[in-house]
Amino acid sequence: MTTDLSHWQPRPFPPHAVLQGRFIRLEALDASRHGDDLWAALQGPDPALWDYLPYGPFTERATFDAWLAANADSHDPQFYAVIDSHGHSLGLLSYLRIAPKDGCIEIGHIAFGAAMQRTPGATEAVFLLARHAFDDLGYRRFEWKCNARNARSMRAAERFGFSYEGLFRQHMIVKGENRDTAWFSIIDGEWPACRAAFEHWLAADNFDTEGRQKKRLEELRD
Repeated sequence: MTTDLSHWQPRPFPPHAVLQGRFIRLEALDASRHGDDLWAALQGPDPALWDYLPYGPFTERATFDAWLAANADSHDPQFYAVIDSHGHSLGLLSYLRIAPKDGCIEIGHIAFGAAMQRTPGATEAVFLLARHAFDDLGYRRFEWKCNARNARSMRAAERFGFSYEGLFRQHMIVKGENRDTAWFSIIDGEWPACRAAFEHWLAADNFDTEGRQKKRLEELRD
């Protein structure tokens, strides 16, 4: 981990680069290019998709398009669309609270359509942002935060290798309700083991002919 900071220099702000994986790629969110796919993907049968996000669900396309356009124009958060092997947009996520001076960056605003949830592509999307932050940009801390009532998000953070750091009580008011925020992170000293686990899990030989995983991601960090 980064303990000797005598030669520390602020890290670059993330360029909005295309990040290519085996299952998916991430590209800068574009409301006109990705809007139709995302409207279809995020209007799916998952009623909990918007429960813990500070916006949504959207019942009108015009409202959704305006929200998407604002996200596409945002500098921080910096939004990415998740594109499958057929060129379809199945979800989005972002960097946010980007602090180049401190080498700290967060992942969030994760909204994956039903077709993407619990797939290798969903895991790879998180891996691509983490790898870009640590390996390409030299950040030293990668954060995950969520509503402490969001059990699904907390399980995901732990599966991906984030360490739980504690609870910020009465941290926010979201949709008229109190939010206690659970904080998680991966730091640079932990990243090599996390990266190796991600790479082994995503490799072709970790899946059988039916596409089922042979080893769980958590097992590969043990």
